[in-house]
Amino acid sequence: MEIKIIGGGLAGVEAAHQIARMGGRAVIYEMRPHNTTPAHKTSMLSELVCSNSLKSKELTNAHGLLKEEMRLINSIVMEAARATSIPGGKALVVDREKFSRYITDKIFENPLIKVMREEIKEIPAGPVIIATGPLTSEALTEKIISITGSKNLYFYDAISPIIDGDSIDFNHAFYATRYRDDSSDYLNCPLTEEEYDRFYNALLEADKVSPRPFEGIPYFEGCLPIEVMASRGKQTLLYGPMKPVGIIDRRTKKEPFAVVQLRREDTEGKMFNMVGFQTKLTYKEQERVFRLIPGLKNARFLRYGSIHRNTYINAPKLLNKSLQLKSNKEIFFAGQITGVEGYCESSAMGIIAGLSALCFIKGIEFIPPPPETCIGALIEYITTERKDFQPMNINFGILKGYNRRRKNKVIENALKTIEDWYNKIEDIIS
Repeated sequence: MEIKIIGGGLAGVEAAHQIARMGGRAVIYEMRPHNTTPAHKTSMLSELVCSNSLKSKELTNAHGLLKEEMRLINSIVMEAARATSIPGGKALVVDREKFSRYITDKIFENPLIKVMREEIKEIPAGPVIIATGPLTSEALTEKIISITGSKNLYFYDAISPIIDGDSIDFNHAFYATRYRDDSSDYLNCPLTEEEYDRFYNALLEADKVSPRPFEGIPYFEGCLPIEVMASRGKQTLLYGPMKPVGIIDRRTKKEPFAVVQLRREDTEGKMFNMVGFQTKLTYKEQERVFRLIPGLKNARFLRYGSIHRNTYINAPKLLNKSLQLKSNKEIFFAGQITGVEGYCESSAMGIIAGLSALCFIKGIEFIPPPPETCIGALIEYITTERKDFQPMNINFGILKGYNRRRKNKVIENALKTIEDWYNKIEDIIS
């Protein structure tokens, strides 16, 4: 029996990959390129539409620990990220195009996985995994609403601009990583106080893309538009994406008043992402305002920042810990639509949904990873009822039994626990 997967993003490919690894068959339904979204640009699977950073790779950071858990349980996203990584300091940063190409090729080469290029407007008979992500089509969103009996929650996410590397003035920009001026991981554009004042005032006055009248804007706090942060006070950006701490201007040998960091989007350094500059400014205003930044006076924008709707379900009300719909055990949800936030978090939920669905068709009870692990903690978070459910990134605070004084033990236990859990799942499925 084939397990149907709607959506060829990070969660969808992880689900299919795990199913195939365990000897099952999967079919991925991906509507692109016949139907696209406001954010996608290619037809490749697992296209990264926001940042090309998968966040920290350090084990002492919860994001790094999550990655290592995923690596231990054979994540195709981690495999692709390691194979296509580019310099990014403490973060795991990938070449955007090579990353998606790597995954696309692996999925198409797998004889146990089929990819169907068509839009799914009706939820098919199960077992089916809905992994349509934050940009679920309107038709499918309506069907999800109808089967859940509850309106989807939603928030808005904003994308940072990408700059043509050849258009950057290197007389006003220099390579350095925070606290490491000998590193070339980030390209830094320093600002004096006068330059910052001019940029800040222009940012506040700039024209913005307005939402449709019937749509509110409950932004996700972890991904606020740059102009929204600026509206909270003149110092806000100096403690956020324009923080100068730990960066020394090579011209003055001093710490600048403010700094804009640019991160490579590709191996060759032909494209740079404006770190933390998610925005809903109009395209024209992005050119005007962002060119006030020293080094970007003649910037060519390869991709403008934009804002789009992100859809997620009220998972605590609707899902059990196997990521099944409580009202219909043949329907599983995976990825960002479940209410996790972030590339790796979404991918991890794809892994769980794939394994859970495979257990279901084999008549095996699925046991999720313990909440002492990052992956188990995320499942616990999205399936525990709470008054105000909002998307969540991984953090140590949601791990069961976390103690800051015993962090090393917590990390060691999480890695051993997730590996033991996965081995047990392999045994019961085989």
